[in-house]
Amino acid sequence: MRILFDHGTPAPPIPFLEGHAVTKAKEAGWDRLVNGELLNAAEAIGFELLVTPDKNIRYQQNLTGRKIAIIVLGNAQWPVLRRYVERVVSAVDAAVPGSFAEVDIPFD
Repeated sequence: MRILFDHGTPAPPIPFLEGHAVTKAKEAGWDRLVNGELLNAAEAIGFELLVTPDKNIRYQQNLTGRKIAIIVLGNAQWPVLRRYVERVVSAVDAAVPGSFAEVDIPFD
């Protein structure tokens, strides 16, 4: 699966996403694109999943009809997230086109 990590998504989980091709928004030259622009650009070139810490994306964007799946990280702080990385991996593996999931990660 082609995965795009949004601006605020930490890079350390990437090695855990075996079998997936992960690109960071900055690497794609999209570090200035936000929300709808980023989703449109990602879908246009075939990304299948966006991983983001933006909990408001479901309220800011109309996700109806989108082909790209979206996973929202409940907490993007790596010291906490690393203890729950298996939740992220499970959510990625379960993602299907147009799906939306929020990975519950507590604020410790």
